[in-house]
Amino acid sequence: MIRLEQETPEDGWEVEALYDLCFAPGREALSSYRFRDGVAPVHSLCLVARDEHGILASVIRYWPVRVAGQAVLLLGPVAVHPTRQGEGLGALVIMESLTRATALGWARTILVGDAPYYGRFGFSLLPRVVMPPPTNPARVLGRALQPDAWQGVAGPVEKAI
Repeated sequence: MIRLEQETPEDGWEVEALYDLCFAPGREALSSYRFRDGVAPVHSLCLVARDEHGILASVIRYWPVRVAGQAVLLLGPVAVHPTRQGEGLGALVIMESLTRATALGWARTILVGDAPYYGRFGFSLLPRVVMPPPTNPARVLGRALQPDAWQGVAGPVEKAI
């Protein structure tokens, strides 16, 4: 049984430890992390999934950014503990957080990731949206949470202030 909850400050050290376990050293040097420096995450969308013993199994975080003056959610990172991969926990936190984001009135979300994986959640290439180097443009993906939310939105991703 998995319990899905909003991340709390007490979860922080476990969440960071899971990210360290799941991602390569130097993950914080990626360009997407520059948008997170000094900016509070969107707490209502940062989720943790714990098993029946309270052990952290999966996490997801979101951060506000802007593209062409429009508010956008930056999804990520999302991580699943290596011993729990293949159980659908990544899909669980992604889908639940997107449902919550839509209910809260967010219009669009963006991420840097693998199109084959995130495509099944409705994400597709954003050829007119630019993340700073060294981001591979083929990995800049977005999903409209409201009809036509990405229509006409183009340009560089900018830090929310």
